[in-house]
Amino acid sequence: MRLSHPGLADPEFYVPGLPADYVAARYGISGADIAKLGSAENPLGASPLAVQAIREHLEDLHLYPSWTAEPLREKISLRYGFEPERVMCGAGETEIISWIIRAFCEPGGRIQMPGPCFPIYHLFAEAEDRVPVLVHEATDRATMAVDVDAYIDAIGGDTRIVFVTNPHSPSGAWMTEGEVRRIIEASPEALVVLDEAYVHYSGTSGYIHLADDYDNLVVLRTFSKAFGLAGLRVGFGVGPKPVVDACLAVKPTWNMGVLQTAGAAAALDDKDHLDATVDMIAKGRAHAQARFDTLERFRMVPGSRSNFFLVEILDPSTDSTEVFEGLLERGVIVKDGSVSFRGLDRRFLRCDANRPDRMDRLVDALGNLP
Repeated sequence: MRLSHPGLADPEFYVPGLPADYVAARYGISGADIAKLGSAENPLGASPLAVQAIREHLEDLHLYPSWTAEPLREKISLRYGFEPERVMCGAGETEIISWIIRAFCEPGGRIQMPGPCFPIYHLFAEAEDRVPVLVHEATDRATMAVDVDAYIDAIGGDTRIVFVTNPHSPSGAWMTEGEVRRIIEASPEALVVLDEAYVHYSGTSGYIHLADDYDNLVVLRTFSKAFGLAGLRVGFGVGPKPVVDACLAVKPTWNMGVLQTAGAAAALDDKDHLDATVDMIAKGRAHAQARFDTLERFRMVPGSRSNFFLVEILDPSTDSTEVFEGLLERGVIVKDGSVSFRGLDRRFLRCDANRPDRMDRLVDALGNLP
């Protein structure tokens, strides 16, 4: 059997955060004693309003859903001030990213992204026989923020898609509105994808309004993080109608089920849950920074505006994989930067910002490593 292109013969796969039950079984640790800090999940769980709405729609499982998730499109349009036809909904942002790559970059075309970045950008590009261009030279190694000037300099006339993640993953670094506008305006021949998956933790309302100002911009958001619906798989994008129409043409026809649509629509009304989540993450992030100031072998990279942050390993006698394994033995799950992010070397871990007591578990475990 012949593959569509050679890149699929030995593909690279996404590396998710380890599940707690795997660590419990491997190390003989009680699930209650495990601090899961590798998946950026909501410590408060799912939006209660979403859970209620899902229960109320269980009797609708025999019905085909709207093929465009119309009830959710309409709810999003009302919340953010866009016409429904400018909204598209997918099984998480990741599905929408796959449509964008397929619709707006031809095989062999170039897709630009910071280096390191959310791995799905380059994994999907390679799976579709496109060329991911990771701009590692645009990353400031002290802050792990994106140097906008260097990033703009890398945009070529043959660049088809430019990814911007704000807050950035894996660092949580933040770009100003002016910086984002500069990237968009420097990419007139490319589609700019502004990924705002973690924007609720930034202390701002984000830049979704920029979708009204540019015809080469799509803004993505997710229900997985602040709304606590990672297991439901819901994301959305807002952009020009021609861009949305092209994505709808390549998406699976019934990609969104009744429960996804109902749960996400209800979550948009759950301000109490959203506010409590954002407040907890902010407190946990600040608590972690204070605790890291007491460590000599590890540094919390400053400036994160997300629900995760990078930890730099200052001790030259160890590396990220050794520290990652040592933390697992102590019931703390993080991400090994060298495994999870292309171009993030063996000196970094990515850790969730979470409840203060879980931040204590992380810092105490780091302090107890040999």
